[in-house]
Amino acid sequence: MKLRSLVSLAVALVAVFLLCAGGLGGSLGGGGAAAACVPVATSPGSSSTTPASPAGTPAPWSAIGDWDSDQVGNAAAIVTTGARYGVPARGWVIAVATAMQESTLRNLAGGDRDSVGVFQQRPSQGWGTPTQLQDPVYASEKFFGKLVTISGWQSMPLTEAAQVVQTSAFPDAYAKWEGPATHLVTAIADTTGLPTDGLAGCGATGPWTQPVLAPVGSGFRSSDRPGHDGVDLGAPRGTIIRAASAGTVRTVRCNAVHADTGAEWGCDRDGDPVLTRGCGWYVDIDHADGVLTRYCHMDQPPIVTVGQPVAAGQPIGVVGSTGHSSGPHLHYEVHHNGDASPNGAIDPVPFMAAQNAPLGTRP
Repeated sequence: MKLRSLVSLAVALVAVFLLCAGGLGGSLGGGGAAAACVPVATSPGSSSTTPASPAGTPAPWSAIGDWDSDQVGNAAAIVTTGARYGVPARGWVIAVATAMQESTLRNLAGGDRDSVGVFQQRPSQGWGTPTQLQDPVYASEKFFGKLVTISGWQSMPLTEAAQVVQTSAFPDAYAKWEGPATHLVTAIADTTGLPTDGLAGCGATGPWTQPVLAPVGSGFRSSDRPGHDGVDLGAPRGTIIRAASAGTVRTVRCNAVHADTGAEWGCDRDGDPVLTRGCGWYVDIDHADGVLTRYCHMDQPPIVTVGQPVAAGQPIGVVGSTGHSSGPHLHYEVHHNGDASPNGAIDPVPFMAAQNAPLGTRP
């Protein structure tokens, strides 16, 4: 039997165990999206006393997107290790995003000072021996072992959770990898048959949740911007944007034109606050009771399609600066009566507060 077949079989058995346990934590706390983010097994890394397996063993994975087979193989080792220890899918994304930043998913023999491996963990800080840390499975066990000891890690911004584990000199750098890590983890999970139900709902605390956790900047129809039909949330480029509530995707498109001529500007580059008009890459979602939400200025094509049902907290794209924009942020709108025009726009701040999901504050 080929190695990849053995891996798939093992992962399938893990998936059966996890599903029987209630879908990544569904048996704890009564189920639901938030419960799906709760670990259900013993902490990894606590009993790993066996010698590390040989470093650099290639996994027979194909390239996915911008990641070659070696990088995907290392990501798969992280994901399957997390699944084996019952760490929810949100944890897999945090770990893969961390490895993207630290090593570009390469199993490096060296780095800053004595750092080695996919996470660039340092033997001098007690992570393990250099040989152990060049085994992606062992390194992943150590990463997850520390992650699951952090109170509330499931609802933290990715960069915050990664920083507590890694103590990086550049903590904000992790944020830009949340989108690529989510894409890659989802592809790996789909290939191996792992459930990712918890991934969509992680961070959602109820029927409504913040699309990003970030401070509110420019407000709704202020005196200096009377035509501003939403609010700006100042999240870094690459931050995952989540559906604020369950619904159905109505619109996915690029809207970016030259301010003077109306000619297409495009969404393959950043916009400009003077030269460009439009929402850039954006998504509209229809919710119950005629409510519509809009998410503008995404950095790249959204990861949802028209007609697709989405759950509260489900990733739909990443923060960028396309369209009429002066820098990376999410422009977020709420409309009533199903009216996507300016006539239907209402102030998102009091609306979200009334839904117990106030913008700019932690749930």
